[in-house]
Amino acid sequence: MSISFDRALGIHEEALAFRAQRAEVLANNIANADTPHYKARDLDFAAVLAEQSERQSGKRFAMSRTDSQHIAADGIQLADPALRYRTPFHPSIDQNSVDMQQEQAKYAENAVQFQASFTLLNSKFKGLIGALRGE
Repeated sequence: MSISFDRALGIHEEALAFRAQRAEVLANNIANADTPHYKARDLDFAAVLAEQSERQSGKRFAMSRTDSQHIAADGIQLADPALRYRTPFHPSIDQNSVDMQQEQAKYAENAVQFQASFTLLNSKFKGLIGALRGE
C-alpha cells in the first residue's frame, strides 16, 4: 500500500506555491511604486483554485471550431490567467496605479495566509510521519 501525497496533502501544496508567487507579484508592485505608467498587478486566487480543481477532476476546457475558416487555437499559450491588473482607487498624474497602503496591506495579508498554509502542511506531514511510525 503506497501513500499518495496528492491525496494526503490535497490542494494545500498548490496554495503554498500560489502564496509565494503572489508575494513576488506584490513585492514587484511595491518596488515599482515610483515608476511612471506602471500598472499594479495581483493574482486571482479564485482563478487559480478553479484551474487546480479542473486539473484534479480531469475536466479541461476545450475550444471548438464552429466554422472551418476559424483559426485553430491549438498550441496557443496565453499569459497567466490568474494575473490581473488592479483597478486604482485614486488616479495619479504619472499613470502609476500602485497604492502603497493597499500593496502593503495585501502583502501582509498574503504573508499571514502563507504562514497558515505552511503550518497546515507541516501538521499534515507530522500526521503522515506519525502514521508511518505507527503512533
